[in-house]
Amino acid sequence: MPVSRLILTDFRSYTAATIEPGPGFVLLSGENGAGKTNLLEAVSLLSPGRGLRGAALSEMARIGGDDGFAVAAKLGDVEIGTGATAAAPERRQVRINGAPAAVNSLSEWLSALWLTPAMDRLFLGSTGDRRRFLDRLVLALEPAHAHHAARYEAAMRARNKLLADESLDEAWVASLEAAMAEHGAAITEARARTVAALDERLDHAPDDQFARAAIALEGWEQGDLALALKANRARDAAVGRATLGPHRQDLAVTHRTKAMLAARSSTGEQKALLLGLILAHAELVTERRAEPPILLLDEVAAHLDPRRRAALFERLAGRGQVWMTATEAALFEGISAASHFHVEAGQIQIV
Repeated sequence: MPVSRLILTDFRSYTAATIEPGPGFVLLSGENGAGKTNLLEAVSLLSPGRGLRGAALSEMARIGGDDGFAVAAKLGDVEIGTGATAAAPERRQVRINGAPAAVNSLSEWLSALWLTPAMDRLFLGSTGDRRRFLDRLVLALEPAHAHHAARYEAAMRARNKLLADESLDEAWVASLEAAMAEHGAAITEARARTVAALDERLDHAPDDQFARAAIALEGWEQGDLALALKANRARDAAVGRATLGPHRQDLAVTHRTKAMLAARSSTGEQKALLLGLILAHAELVTERRAEPPILLLDEVAAHLDPRRRAALFERLAGRGQVWMTATEAALFEGISAASHFHVEAGQIQIV
């Protein structure tokens, strides 16, 4: 559901701020460093995970604040709140309609996708970056993915610690490997479903201003993970980590028309591929969940030529709530209906 009210308390550059956007385009203009991306990050925290910056919770509290930070929002008739206190700066708290809730439960109420300048090098970056990007796509379609990912990571960390001990508890290690196998299978299957569905949609996507990607999973394939982990204990103990499993998967992306790896495409083509992928996925989420995801697009318009910019605005129109930032309001030219705000030094004004 779209955010109808967003309230920040001691979050990043904001001592206190309230914004009440409409259901469509939410345009944020202002100079660099004014706090536009901080607003997008606040919205991203209404879903599971570490937000669009991937920052530690303690970094989100306003410098000089005394009691942590809070982000609250209204989505239809639902009120969501999240934040952390100064006493436990890395322990995230969540409330749904005033009642304590698990972080992963946020995915039941809101799905959010984002595109930031830092993601421009996604195809050239690390496998981990692409895997986290993929998991965000999966989570928007299958909220239970967050639970399986968290349980898998916890079991893997515990196994790594046990393998480092000289006196190995065989039964405990075996139980952790069984947990990794159970949740790892759910992770792998959910990723495979998302990749297959999204690749099919990309195959039929309009061949317009945004290059069409072809995507596939690489790395670990479904198998008897518990047996593989047991056989690999000595090697894993030597390197201090699990060397097999879904945490080793990668998202392979190619330029569909040119049959060229995205990593070998031009910078402009990579940007177009990523935008096309995000747009196709947003349409898939809308179809599957009967509710469009919230899109958070940071400084996207500035890196597009006028023709691609117009094509982007046309494809986004009427497709749910879309938050966009730009240093100049002129970059939003062509968008007729929107909630437009000017951001300056932690202050938000309606335009």
